[in-house]
Amino acid sequence: MEKVLDERFIEPLPEKLIGDKAYDSDPLDEALKQQGIELIAPHRANRVKQKTQDGRKLRRYKRRWKIERFFAWLFNYRRCVTRYEYKAENFKAFILLACMMILLRTFMR
Repeated sequence: MEKVLDERFIEPLPEKLIGDKAYDSDPLDEALKQQGIELIAPHRANRVKQKTQDGRKLRRYKRRWKIERFFAWLFNYRRCVTRYEYKAENFKAFILLACMMILLRTFMR
């Protein structure tokens, strides 16, 4: 998780981080809370400890389909599905190029 936060595109840390059930971890929640980030993730069905979130915060999680739709659009570009480039910088450049094309496509309609 720390590497994800270090490789972000924006300078300030996010206020909230939305994850799926795999992110339901009390140590991860505490580590993010120390950085000033609120973790929003549904609890696992087999959680032993008491729940830490109520349903109001999880309403943000229900809109995760927007992110999943974006990745579906991103994977329409073949170079983004399989990493053909040897250098990570080149792969990142193709990802950014695909993101720009997706963004421009929304404005060209």
